[in-house]
Amino acid sequence: MIEIRLAPTLEQFVRKEDLKAKEVSLVERIIRLEEELRALREIERAHFEAIEKRFEAMDKRFEAMQRETNARFEAMDKRFEALQREMNARFEAMNKRFSLLQWFIGIGFSVLALLLTVFRFS
Repeated sequence: MIEIRLAPTLEQFVRKEDLKAKEVSLVERIIRLEEELRALREIERAHFEAIEKRFEAMDKRFEAMQRETNARFEAMDKRFEALQREMNARFEAMNKRFSLLQWFIGIGFSVLALLLTVFRFS
């Protein structure tokens, strides 16, 4: 008789204890999972910080390359400007020579025309 009354109570007690054990096990698993997620977040943050540092270093390299390229282009611009000034000076000198030559040719033809008229009518 004690067995009959005690069996359902024991069975119910064992079920409750199993449920409690399962709940405790689930809580422990959830806690471990949360800790792992927290650790993964920290690892991701460290990764992102490392990537950000790499991008900053690349930005600095690109900026340095841009400054160097700009300096080279400025030097090329100065060279072209110097060449342009030199060419302008040469063209001005040629223009003076041609102008002088044109005056000499004009004066020469005038003198020839004058001499021809003087000798022909004399």
